[in-house]
Amino acid sequence: MALAFDDSKAPNDMIWIPGGTFVMGSDRHYPEEAPAHPVSVDGFWIDETPVTNRKFMEFVKATGHVTVAEKAPDPKDYPGALPEMLRAGSLLFVQPKSVDGPDISQWWTFKFGASWRKPLGGLSDLRGKLDHPVVHVAWSDAKAYADWAGLDLATEAEWEFAAHGGSDSEFAWGDEFMPDGKAMANTWQGIFPTRSTKAKGLERTSSVKSFPANGYGLYDMIGNVWEWTSDYWTTRHPEPAKHSCCIPSNPRGGEAETSYDPRQPDIRIARRVLKGGSHLCAPNYCRRYRPAARHAEPEDTSTSHVGFRCVKRVSSQGEPR
Repeated sequence: MALAFDDSKAPNDMIWIPGGTFVMGSDRHYPEEAPAHPVSVDGFWIDETPVTNRKFMEFVKATGHVTVAEKAPDPKDYPGALPEMLRAGSLLFVQPKSVDGPDISQWWTFKFGASWRKPLGGLSDLRGKLDHPVVHVAWSDAKAYADWAGLDLATEAEWEFAAHGGSDSEFAWGDEFMPDGKAMANTWQGIFPTRSTKAKGLERTSSVKSFPANGYGLYDMIGNVWEWTSDYWTTRHPEPAKHSCCIPSNPRGGEAETSYDPRQPDIRIARRVLKGGSHLCAPNYCRRYRPAARHAEPEDTSTSHVGFRCVKRVSSQGEPR
């Protein structure tokens, strides 16, 4: 049963998602999206757009929060790390002129001094970007903002349900990636990562609301920036129970212990689920510009293409909580 709510108590700049049942995941793309399975979620409020630099600045001014990217890493957390690398900074995409094989280090660099205030490091700043999604925020930064605002981060199921916009289409807007040749989201145009055909100045993030909203009136659920969720990473969705009469309701992800990256056994940093793809997703490389797509990201990691938005859940009486 859909929860009732009082319009007069609608949170600022948030959209009501009525909840319901949908098919979460996909059997048609990447293995971590499988198996497709029915899930139910209760109604909730969600930010109309990703959190912008303007809003994040308000949070920092009010709280004095210092992001992970602005602090030098603790050597105890990174056994074997080179001492010269243990400096404040964040991961920055740098477009290469050519690439040799699938080594992504050719287009990612750890940029000392890069942060939400200085998205390109160096002397860069936020001029002209106050209405762009905030980037270079680790999971704890996103959660700190949500706590300050009296909100939370969406579960993966909530986020995916909202991204579909009330449809069961492949994309958030229909079954064609670029209907009539029109870009419906800020994704890579050209051949990734060496050639971008976007207009100068649009190669990275864009102002929120630059592309059409989905069926729920939500902007940038696909593309622009990946978005943090509250769920721990799992390599697959759980298999639906055979002969079960019940559809999972408000499911959560895995456990912190099972989310660790097996390729780095000495690094005990939990990973969370990212959703939505970013301005770097391209048909020739990363087809994760779909609601079902998902990606693992260590909680301590910040990059130039990851941001977040918040949700507010309601009680059984329809009151925000």
